[in-house]
Amino acid sequence: MWNPFIKKTMTEQKSEDKKNILQKMKEGMNDKEDQIDALSTMVRLGILIWSGSILTLAYIKLPPALQIPEQKLDPTFIASVFTGTLATFGVQAAKKNGDGTFKASGGVSKADLEKLVEKAANTAPAQIIRIEQGPIKIVPATDEPPVKPTV
Repeated sequence: MWNPFIKKTMTEQKSEDKKNILQKMKEGMNDKEDQIDALSTMVRLGILIWSGSILTLAYIKLPPALQIPEQKLDPTFIASVFTGTLATFGVQAAKKNGDGTFKASGGVSKADLEKLVEKAANTAPAQIIRIEQGPIKIVPATDEPPVKPTV
């Protein structure tokens, strides 16, 4: 017995099998921001893999059977790209303390941060607010008259 619904689902299954990884990921993400985040993560991973492989090749000696000449390059730039890309993922370099423990470089302790906030509050009467969201419309309150600036 022939059922048209079964045949339709089989053809839909075949079309889904033909989709590549990017098309499947695009369908899974409804929001454009999610798609951009995924793309930026893939680009950063690509840069991380590239710079890591170049750094590795700079420090290892390939066997002579491959007949690839040794490349003499300064890995400083590639190392900075590598560490910068790692920093975008939240990985930081650590320094060894005198007692054998490690401390992340560039970190600010909670006490230091509280001191900075207190100093900023005492010196500046204004506050900076960073908004990472869609368009915002600022409208004056209806019960107050508009303020005219003086020159």
